[in-house]
Amino acid sequence: MMPEAEVHETLAEREAALVATLLRLRDPQSRFAWLVERARERPHLADDLRSDAHRVTGCQVRLWWIPEFRGGRCWFQSDSDAVTLRALTGMWCDLATGASPEELAHWNPDFAVRLGLIRQMAESRQATVLRVVEMIRDYGAAHRKGPE
Repeated sequence: MMPEAEVHETLAEREAALVATLLRLRDPQSRFAWLVERARERPHLADDLRSDAHRVTGCQVRLWWIPEFRGGRCWFQSDSDAVTLRALTGMWCDLATGASPEELAHWNPDFAVRLGLIRQMAESRQATVLRVVEMIRDYGAAHRKGPE
């Protein structure tokens, strides 16, 4: 289980802060390198969470994604054997963690494309990273209350 954290910012505020940080870096390669360095510092998932039950299918390397719903909010973790996947999926999970289902259902994190982050990866990994974004949005949508 992920540690409880207080949520003081909205998803949009967290995303705006990340984009501002990334824009301070001179080019897409520098931005991507910054995310990779953060991924290297991120603790790996516990062995019991690195199971087939949490594997993202269709990826040549192992990628795990763990969603949880607690206290009316969504919480996410990810890990991968590939540092590039750890970097981008970790970024998405960090942003989305603590968000309400409503925020996630309408989330469109297109900044990663605009800032050139996605194109730093091989096409198959791009597809995997974008699939994790869809999974996060779908998870939020599935936990919304009331009619669409």
